Amino acid sequence: MTDSSERVTVSVADGVADVRLNRPEKRNALDPQTFTALVATGERLKTEPGVRAVVLSGEGPDFCAGLDFTAFQAMRDGQPLFAPVQLPPSTGPARALAQRAVYVWTELPVPVIAAVRGNALGGGLQIALGADIRIVSPDARLSVFEVAWGLIPDMTGTQLLPELVSRDVAKELTFTARIVDGEEAARIGLATRTEPDPLAAAFTMAREIAQHNPDAIRAAKRLLELAGRTDLASGFAAEQKEIAALIGSPNQVEAVAARFEKRPPRFKDT
Repeated sequence: MTDSSERVTVSVADGVADVRLNRPEKRNALDPQTFTALVATGERLKTEPGVRAVVLSGEGPDFCAGLDFTAFQAMRDGQPLFAPVQLPPSTGPARALAQRAVYVWTELPVPVIAAVRGNALGGGLQIALGADIRIVSPDARLSVFEVAWGLIPDMTGTQLLPELVSRDVAKELTFTARIVDGEEAARIGLATRTEPDPLAAAFTMAREIAQHNPDAIRAAKRLLELAGRTDLASGFAAEQKEIAALIGSPNQVEAVAARFEKRPPRFKDT
């Protein structure tokens, strides 16, 4: 399965979707076609049968170097940044094209792991913020780079970044456009952890996730997305609703049976 624009490629094997930005000659820079392809790909994967985890990466040495230079040229010349495009409908909070290109990964019912090598700057970093987990190489270069172009992070970054790093650190990164390496990114919470080969580590994790009860994984993602965004009474009630639905369900029974019988579980995707 490959997006028709070829800006984003997708393949699925053993429950894991391999999603890659595919402009390596441009350091996977974001242009209108890439934004559209990201949204379309994410929306399609929401209902793709058998997908239990997603690995999001960039083809070539970089994750994503940010906006394509043609976008900045358009801004300089007073031209529209994006022509109107037809997108799949969405009921989520993100409405703008660039915001949906990030937030669609948060909306996926399964875990999304970003594997970050090389540059993840500006919009590229914001794409990674949409993932549930970010595994980065120690020498990766990450930056909230928008202010260097006289802009703000407008692809959900102002709202998602303070959920990962402290508010003052989010402000410092945003106000300065400072580039941090992977090691610092992990220390401050911008990355989950570093690995010499983040893509291999991401696939290892994704395959491990795919071996667990898919109903439990989806329920866990729903609950963790609620945390801090709703009051405790609502969060606790949601927790009890999810656990009641899981206990005694076919996949939960299979998880118990497989552990007792010391064999790999055979889950069914619902």
